This record gives sequence, C-alpha cells and structure tokens, in this order.
Amino acid sequence: MDEELRILNRIDLPAALDALDDRIMGALAIRRREAVAMRRLMALAAFVSLGGGIVAGSAISQPAVAASPLTPFGPPSALAPSTLLGVQ
Repeated sequence: MDEELRILNRIDLPAALDALDDRIMGALAIRRREAVAMRRLMALAAFVSLGGGIVAGSAISQPAVAASPLTPFGPPSALAPSTLLGVQ
C-alpha cells in the first residue's frame, strides 16, 4: 500500500480539481438564492390566496336561511324509504 501511495504522490493532479471548489461554492450560492426566492414566492402566493378568500367571502354574501325543523309528524319526504318501497 505504501508503494501505491508513493505512485499517487508522483502523479500530477488534474487541472479540473483546481476549479472544483469554485464550481461547488457557486452552485451552493445559486441554490441558496433559489431557496430564498422560492420562500418569497410561496409567501406571496399565500398572501394572495388568503387575501382573495377574504375579499370574496366579504364581498359576496348571501342572506342566511334558517333550516326547516325536523319533526316526526311533518309531511313525509318523497324520497323516504317507506315511500320508495311501497307499491301504489
């Protein structure tokens, strides 16, 4: 193993290894800028979505309608099981 290490010590390093650190640091900087831009874009999208929902909810309001009470003595529903199964 010592002989292999001596052989590797005599061999010159490729020139591409010199620029490797700069390329990696540049790629990390680009990724960091993209992450910041994505966070800003997501915050803007959330703000627009929530703001649009609030505006739509307050601008388009329909009057409240009370539900009819459920009583067992009321008129039978047309789709009640007893009316659907009965032969007339």
